[in-house]
Parts: sequence; structure tokens; C-alpha cells
Amino acid sequence: MRRSQALAARAEKLFPGGVNSPVRAFRAVGGEPPFVERAEGAYLWDADGNRYIDYFGSWGPMILGHAFPPVVEAIREAAARSASFGASTAAEGDLAERIVACYPAIEKLRFVSSGTEATMSAIRVARGATGRKIIVKFEGCYHGHADGLLVKAGSGVATFGIPGSAGVPEEIAQLTLALPFNDLAAVEAAFEAHPGEIACVIVEPVVGNAGCIPPAPGYLQGLRRVTQKNGALLIVDEVMTGFRVALGGACALYGIDPDLVTLGKVVGGGLPVGVFGGKRVFMDQLAPLGPVYQAGTLSGNPLAMAAGLATVGYLQKHEDEVYARLERLSAAVAEGVAGAAAQAGIAMATNRVGAMWTWFFSEGPVTNYKEAAKSDTQRFGGFHRAMLEAGVWLPPSQFEAAFMSTAHTEEDVERTIAAARGAFQAQ
Repeated sequence: MRRSQALAARAEKLFPGGVNSPVRAFRAVGGEPPFVERAEGAYLWDADGNRYIDYFGSWGPMILGHAFPPVVEAIREAAARSASFGASTAAEGDLAERIVACYPAIEKLRFVSSGTEATMSAIRVARGATGRKIIVKFEGCYHGHADGLLVKAGSGVATFGIPGSAGVPEEIAQLTLALPFNDLAAVEAAFEAHPGEIACVIVEPVVGNAGCIPPAPGYLQGLRRVTQKNGALLIVDEVMTGFRVALGGACALYGIDPDLVTLGKVVGGGLPVGVFGGKRVFMDQLAPLGPVYQAGTLSGNPLAMAAGLATVGYLQKHEDEVYARLERLSAAVAEGVAGAAAQAGIAMATNRVGAMWTWFFSEGPVTNYKEAAKSDTQRFGGFHRAMLEAGVWLPPSQFEAAFMSTAHTEEDVERTIAAARGAFQAQ
């Protein structure tokens, strides 16, 4: 028995489904998930010594590759001073200043330990500031696993075809309106149907958890107009897109000025971290200044702050070089695999924004979750298994975005395209 198989058998006895996060179980693609032993640069090694080109990058944060030396050294130095204090440190302010410099919409912020905490807290601020209860989200957008955000969510919820989640009271679910993405008229109609009741609209500016789905031209700007007109807050969830699609994230890429922003992934340089921030008038609603309570013992954890400073600092210093490389390599692999599919006569729609993309096994186009859900998930599963066998590890779901890092090379891209050709020929 391979060591990964033995580890999986043990895990089945200890964890629900053998995993600590559902999509890791490979239920959507079939096959046996390898157990990772180490990673460096663009590569993962499993417990049996097999090497893979990594295109999920810990689901987004590894923009500079695994074990990036400045990040490793920063964590090592911070750990030598203790892993946690439960008190304020200068590093929190240092990282906050870097974030604010990249995000003009963020005047004040708070660190938390996950994206779920960030979005949950931002919504609490919006409700506290407006005195309203209802929130608007979009079908296929995943904002973490807080109760009110699992209604028609993306990520693992979409992967397993679950419309919501058991354990979420109906009374809470009723306070969430889930609308189709890229449909501004639906948002306007929701405000007309619920005058003075909607606290906020929360949106992934580029959907990443139903696969990569870009916003239609003018859509995000339209959300800004509608929310301002109706006295609701606009929350842009950049947990996935922040610092990835541009140094200033989707806010900079699309020129939008939200009330609140949530960040994560890249900000922690691979360590657990989340951020929610925005206009001072709203952030000052938080205790100890205001009546909205939020707290966390590990918020601003010194190891995460150190990793974040090293990562964001490097991106700021090498902005032009980093994002040009990510754009070039991402375009090459996304278009190369799409071209191989076309040559094999396989229907495929490719969506890409910067260093994140998805190959949908669908005629396309894919502009919302309903269209993404038409994809041939069985064919994607076969493709995923064939690519893994060829040493290319893609996200194990049709409804998750793939990611590029600066550690990937042209040779990695060529190997990936060649592996895809072989996979399509076998199909």
C-alpha cells in the first residue's frame, strides 16, 4: 500500500470524510487524494515522493510560490520571539500601512484569522451602521461558512451540489437574498421589493468559488450606484482576488470604491489571516469606539504579520515585474490548454482574470453560476485524474479557480499543455 493510501485510511477514522475541509476529499473528481509532505516553489511532493506542478497554491495565497525564502526567514525570526502575544505589536501597524497604501478605500482595518471571520465581521458592521437586517449576495459566490452566507454559495457547497447547509436556521437564511451574478436588474428589483431593509450587498468582484467568472463591463460600478442610492453598504470580498489580480486587487483593476473590503489569502503569505476594512465612518462603529463587537485572541498574530509583511512588501517593491510575469504565464497556460481541447474537439470555455482562471467543460459562455453549473463535471473529473497522473495538480473541483505563482516557469507551462493534450486524447 502506498503511504498516501495508508495515511488516508488513518484519516478516515479521525476526520469526517477523512479531511479537515471538504473539497480535499476529491469526491467531485474521483481518485485518491495524495497526502502532501512538502512544497517548494511551484511544486508539491506527496508522501510517496511524487512531484506535482501546483496550480491551486493552497487555494490562492502562494503567489510567490511555496517556501519563498524571504517569507520563511520572516516567519522563523518572528517565531523565535514567540508565536503569539495576545497583545498589540508594531508589525500589525506595519502591515496595515502597506495594505492601506494599496487600497484607498481602506481607511481603517482589523486583522482576523480567516476569510470567514472577515466577511462575517464586515456584514456585522454593515448591519450595525445601517440598522438593517437583510443582506444581498450572489449565487455561486462563497464568502466563508458563516450561517447567513451559505445560501446558494460557491466553493465546496457548489462542488457537492448543496443549496445551503443543514444547521442553518430558516430564520437566518431568510435574511439573505441570493441573486444571479452579473444581473444588475435583479439587484435593483431586490431593493424595490425591500425598501429600507437591505443593509449591504456583498460580492466577489471576480467570482472564484464557482470557477473564475469575471464581472460584466459596468456591473461593479452599477452595484456601487444602486447601493449608494438606497443607503446600503457595498462590501467587496477580495479574500481571493486581493493582491492577486493586481497590487490593489479588483478594486484597482476595475476602479471601484466600496464602503468595506475583505482580504485574506495573499495577505498572510500562506499563514491564516483575514482583513476587513473600509471607510473610517463605518469602521469606527467597532468596539471599543462603537457598539459593534468583534474580537479574536489570535487577530494580528505575529507569525502571520511577519509572513504578510514579507509577501506584500515584495509585491510592492517588484510590482511591475511580478504582475507582468503572472499575466504572461497565466495567459500561456490557460490559452494553451484551451487550444489543446479545441484540437481534440472538446467543448471548453476558458475564463481568466490575471493569475486566476478556470477551464469549464462547457460550450460557454460562463457569466454566472447557472451557466457554470451546466459544465460536464464528469469529464472534468476524468481530466483532473489524468492531469494528476501526469504530475499536474489542479483544483479538485470544476467550480474552483486555478492559480499561477511567480515560481512557475515556461517549462512548467509547456509540461502542463503537453499533459492536457495527452489527457484529451485519452478521453
